[in-house]
Amino acid sequence: MSTEQTRESVGVVEVQRVDIALPEGGLRLESGGVLPELTVAYETYGELSPERDNVIFICHALTGDAHVAGWHESEGNAPGWWDDMVGPGKGIDTRYYHVICANILGGCKGTTGPSSVNPETGKSYGSAFPAFTVGDVVDVHCLLLKHLGIERLAAVIGGSFGGMQALEWTVRYPDMIAHCISVASATSLSAQALSFDVISRNAILSDPDWQDGDYYETGRMPSTGLAQARQIGHITYLSSEIMTNKFGREKRSNDTVDTLAGHAVFRSDFQVESYLQYQGEKFLQRFDANSYLHITRTLDEYDLESGFESLDEALERVKAKVLVVALSSDWLFPARQSVELANGLLRAGKQVSYCLLEAPHGHDAFLVHIEHLTEVLRAFLPWVTPSPTAPQAKPRALSGRAVPGRSDYDVFVRESKCLAEMVQPNSRVLDLGCGDGHLLEFLKETRSASGMGVDIDLESVIRVIDSGIDIFQEDIDEGLGMIPDGSYDFAVLNETIQVVRRPRFVVREMLRVAREAIVTFPNFGKWNLRLQLALRGRMPKNRALPFEWYDTPNIHLFTLRDFIDLCDQDNIRIAEKVCIPHGRVSELLVGFGQCNLGADRVVVRVARS
Repeated sequence: MSTEQTRESVGVVEVQRVDIALPEGGLRLESGGVLPELTVAYETYGELSPERDNVIFICHALTGDAHVAGWHESEGNAPGWWDDMVGPGKGIDTRYYHVICANILGGCKGTTGPSSVNPETGKSYGSAFPAFTVGDVVDVHCLLLKHLGIERLAAVIGGSFGGMQALEWTVRYPDMIAHCISVASATSLSAQALSFDVISRNAILSDPDWQDGDYYETGRMPSTGLAQARQIGHITYLSSEIMTNKFGREKRSNDTVDTLAGHAVFRSDFQVESYLQYQGEKFLQRFDANSYLHITRTLDEYDLESGFESLDEALERVKAKVLVVALSSDWLFPARQSVELANGLLRAGKQVSYCLLEAPHGHDAFLVHIEHLTEVLRAFLPWVTPSPTAPQAKPRALSGRAVPGRSDYDVFVRESKCLAEMVQPNSRVLDLGCGDGHLLEFLKETRSASGMGVDIDLESVIRVIDSGIDIFQEDIDEGLGMIPDGSYDFAVLNETIQVVRRPRFVVREMLRVAREAIVTFPNFGKWNLRLQLALRGRMPKNRALPFEWYDTPNIHLFTLRDFIDLCDQDNIRIAEKVCIPHGRVSELLVGFGQCNLGADRVVVRVARS
């Protein structure tokens, strides 16, 4: 093995196989089928802590397997499918966590599946292999963990079909899961995604060498159908942008164009056809057609709310803290499905964070474009007892910590204290434009408040997740549709109202989702700002507004009186108002009741009339 292969890797690993002890009569599946024997293939990385509290279970995707990280002994073997994510110092840091990944039921990489020997016939199961569900997959993996003496998971993680399994874990075994991460997944497949799977299966079923699934002893495999199925599936994993950038309408050189007789004359000489052909042929070397048929059917039929009155009822069972990650260019599992999941968890009152990663590679980005995903996962994963060789502090997702964007820290502290005094103890708070979450942390420390942040900036989102606070990555100008009515006691807009495009709309949304709203803003009506504008004829600057006119983030510059007028127009009641002066003159003006002239900053608590 080369130095490059071993660098920051878990090193050489091996697949382990275990025969699971089953009850008398075998393993009964949800379809009614029975398996008399069960073997599960799995790999582990990192040390198991004495308390057994550092276990992370990774659920693999459709055609994945247990080989997540490291290298097998066989020469030329490829690294694990998530080797860039799992290992010492990586997103899932094996210096802290004991990571387990197992091949799923019905697979062809060591766990009992259609190609396994049926003990009742001495031949491969083939067409006799029973149908199974995602619930059965999770049950089998739960049996594996019990066999290994593991009763609770620090986290369960999965992308794509693996994300569905991770969600099923949280509903099926809620007391067993502390954290759940669902990446580029959903509670069920869309009709468009279903259609691609239907066509893929038809390609296999139409291959005469499939022989109704009983092809193992015939020497003829449905290679053509399986390769076509892989080509169809592979198209859905890539975005239009990446396909255009990678291939466009580029053609192969003349010496590589297929000139065979028959149907070959209808083959194109585009590079993309050659690429898909390669992907299909490569897939034949590692996967089984019957497993592909069973797993895609299981994927298609999965619906998290199955067996419940609604999705909300299913999510009521969740006890884990959940992170939902969507990918911007994923059209197989579009971001709206992740938003729907996160919204459902919010409605159920669960701890959930959501972020949308810019990922031009499409659905496959969670495997190949993982820089930001690494940071997000590292931030979300719980702190566990480190192994003797690990550093004694969990590495931060991002180095350093943002400093509050205020030019005068004393004024900022005073403003924060005023705001905190308006928040009743033990309240639920929604902080809009929360930055790095410093205000939510302050409210937690001083008022025992809980709640969630909303911010559009990914680095802010990562820092907030890293501090243990829930957050939604969202543009508040687009509304707070992800937040149910009346979910919070207070919604806070701290030094943010002047930078949003639609402040009036945002304030209305705040009072929809919360009983009261607290808004803080710099007052453009202060005396020295008026004086600068009058005498110099130029846009003024001061501590509250320290920017040049051409690079200011402030879209709306307004005064305390302007805000009061807006509240009057929208029938909003001002319940409390604190004007914060800066400087002796300002203090005197505020003291004489001239708040619009003297206030440097304003903190206002409002409610619906």
